[in-house]
Amino acid sequence: MNIIFLTLVEINSIEERGIYQDLLRKFRDEGHDVTIVTPVERRRKISTNFSKQEGVSILQVKTLNIQKTNIVEKGIGTLALEFQYLSAVKKYCSHKKFDLVLYSTPPITLGKVIEYIKKRDQARSYLLLKDIFPQNAVDMKMIKKDGFLHRQFVRKEKKLYQISDKIGCMSQANVDFILKHNPEIDSRKVEVNPNTIEPVDFNYSDDQKISIREKYQIPAGKKVLIYGGNLGKPQGLDFLLETIEKTDSVMIFFLIVGSGTEFLKIQKWFDENNPKNAKLLQKLPKEDYDQLLAACDAGLIFLDKNFTIPNFPSRLLSYLEMKMPVIAATDPNTDIGGIIEEAECGYKVMAGNQKEMQEKLQLLLTADLKETGENAGKLLLNEYMVDKSYHLIIKEIQDV
Repeated sequence: MNIIFLTLVEINSIEERGIYQDLLRKFRDEGHDVTIVTPVERRRKISTNFSKQEGVSILQVKTLNIQKTNIVEKGIGTLALEFQYLSAVKKYCSHKKFDLVLYSTPPITLGKVIEYIKKRDQARSYLLLKDIFPQNAVDMKMIKKDGFLHRQFVRKEKKLYQISDKIGCMSQANVDFILKHNPEIDSRKVEVNPNTIEPVDFNYSDDQKISIREKYQIPAGKKVLIYGGNLGKPQGLDFLLETIEKTDSVMIFFLIVGSGTEFLKIQKWFDENNPKNAKLLQKLPKEDYDQLLAACDAGLIFLDKNFTIPNFPSRLLSYLEMKMPVIAATDPNTDIGGIIEEAECGYKVMAGNQKEMQEKLQLLLTADLKETGENAGKLLLNEYMVDKSYHLIIKEIQDV
C-alpha cells in the first residue's frame, strides 16, 4: 500500500524516536511504501526537495518559520502551508498513486492537499486528531470566540472533519468532545486511536543512575520528579512553579527540562527565587533526555486549568516507558488523570488546587514506586503500543 503522511513535525529521519516516526517505521517494516511530507523552515535555508532514505521517501517543503517565531509570521506561515504543500505534492509526487492520506492536527489548514490526493488517486483519508483547534486557542485567549479569525478557522476545522474518512482521537474524552460539538459528523467514523510508541527498554543500574544524576548535579538521595517537554502557555506552568515554592518536603526534588515560549519566564523565576528543591535545564537531545529521565523517580504532567478541550499530552508515554509513576495536574475535561489512577500508576490533581497537589505528593512519597512503576509499564503495553495505531489504520483500508 502507498501511504502519504502530511505533518507539521520536522522529520529528517524515520529512525528517530517519536509518535509519528514510530508509526511510519511500522508501516515501512510491514512492507508499505511511505512518503512523508514535512516542513523545512526558511531559517534553515534549504529549498524544497525530495529524497529517498532509510526505506521511505521524504518531501521537505520550504515554509515560513512556523515554530518559535512571532505570531504574525506563524499565522501567515500556517495559512501558506496549504498552497506550499499542494504545489510540492503536484511537482514531486505526480508519479505515484496513493492508497491512503494520513495526517495529523495541527494544522487544520491542509484540506485542499488532502482533497487533491483523494480525488486524483481515489485514496482514503485518516486524521490523527492530536489537537482540537481553534477551541484550544480560544481557551488560551489567543483568539476571540466568534471573532473573524475564529469563524474562519472553525470553517476549516469542519471541512477537515468532513473530508476525513476516519478520525482517530487520543482518548474517549476526545471522541465525546468532537461528536458533541460537531453533531453533523457520523459517529461511526470517529474512534479512539491513541498516541502510541515502539518502546525501548532502559535498564540502568543504581550506580549508573547515580552517575547520571551527578552529571547534572541532581541530588542522589531524593525523590526526583521531572517535568519534561514543551514549556508553553497551554501547560499552565505557574502552577508548577507554585508547587515548587509550596513543597517543603526535604525528600522531593523537582526537575524541569525543556524549551518553549515560557522558558525565559521560568528561568527568570529561578534566578529570582533560587529554589533549593528544583533545577531548570534547557531542552536536551533525545538520547540524553532519555538517560536523564531513567534516573528520575516520577513524571509530572501540567495543563492549564482553563482548557475546555480534553488534551492528552504524549509526554505520558515517555514516563510509562520508563516505568515511573505520574502525577497529572490538569483541567477537569481531560481523562488522562482518570486513566492514570484507574491503572494505579499515579495520581490526578485539579490544576490550581495546591492542597490536593501536596496531598498527592505525600502519597507518592509513601507509595511502593516499584509496584506503581510496573503498573505504568503495563498501561503502556496494554494501550499505547504502535501496533494498536497501525492495525486501526490498516483496518480502515481493508474494510473498504
